[in-house]
Amino acid sequence: MYLLNDILRKFSVCVIMAIAMALPVAAAASTNTENSGAAINPKEIIFEHLGDGYGWEVPFNHHMRMPLPVIVWGKDGLHCFMSSKIDHGQTYTDGSATFKIAGKDSPYKGKIVEIIDGKEYKPWDFSITKNVCALFITVILVILSIMSVARWHRRMGHKAPRKFVGALESLITFIYDGVIKPTLGAKALKFAPYLLTVFFFILYMNLLGLIVVFPGGANLTGNIAVTLVLALITFFITNFMGTKHYWKEVLWPDVPMWLKFPLPIMPVIEIFGVFTKPAALTVRLFANMMGGHMIVLVLTLLIFIFGAMGAAVAGATSVVSVCFSVFMLLIDVLVSFIQAYVFTMLSTLFIAFGQEDGHAHDKHGNTPLTEIEQK
Repeated sequence: MYLLNDILRKFSVCVIMAIAMALPVAAAASTNTENSGAAINPKEIIFEHLGDGYGWEVPFNHHMRMPLPVIVWGKDGLHCFMSSKIDHGQTYTDGSATFKIAGKDSPYKGKIVEIIDGKEYKPWDFSITKNVCALFITVILVILSIMSVARWHRRMGHKAPRKFVGALESLITFIYDGVIKPTLGAKALKFAPYLLTVFFFILYMNLLGLIVVFPGGANLTGNIAVTLVLALITFFITNFMGTKHYWKEVLWPDVPMWLKFPLPIMPVIEIFGVFTKPAALTVRLFANMMGGHMIVLVLTLLIFIFGAMGAAVAGATSVVSVCFSVFMLLIDVLVSFIQAYVFTMLSTLFIAFGQEDGHAHDKHGNTPLTEIEQK
């Protein structure tokens, strides 16, 4: 009975999340329809919600936004003001400079531009956008979460924590003992801080992206720039801290000579592989998380697409769309953990490749254990 109640409670939470996700899209759809008198544009609505912005949308009111700081370097120097001054196509004059958000027909669509003699110029933009603000929030949450585990053990010693702290410690143990230590061996402690940090960072970004109300709603891991930076960090750690044996295997691999000279077939393939690894990390995380968000939004928009066919069709479509949205949100919660785990696991493997030192094997073909590994 307790298990059934727990399942029903979690299902109810997911239903509420699905409805909450549908409401902002509904507001956008209905507003667009009222203002234009035409059918809604699903593509425009989807990419508007998945993209970045200079404000944070207020739930249940698509046109109201929480203002964020705008920091730009224009033709005459630095300018700082709040994004509320340039919302809804407004222009803002700061001294002798005039700024606005470029419209749909501009090559700088959705970005802040400076108006000079009637022409648009793109200033250097250092604004705290929604994605940037969400990154700060994620960093703070990760730090607070990990510090809570450290604080518990500093007070309680080796006593097992419970509730949220216990769940965090279980995740840390699961990743370290199940992925990092078996793969990196004696060097696990050296790279564990980065690998555990990237796991929790991606996990928190994924989960916050499923929540439409502040502080969630930013599609961070669905932004290829974010996933690219994370993949590049793994790339730099792997190659800049790589051993001589690793680079020897890249530049002069242990293959028949005709595959290396006079045509460097295998070295070219190995060097190409060095750069395809971060590309795979980037695209894998970006595509999976972007796809999940788009599916939920498309299912929600079906309500308004079929709404023109009558109340009966709209009602039936609403039930089906909400049910499928709940199902996809459940899947997305699982995918959020899986993608964080996969990114961490692949990063661990790539770093382990770079730490190969070419130890001699024993008579059974196994690499001898170090003293730390034996302990």
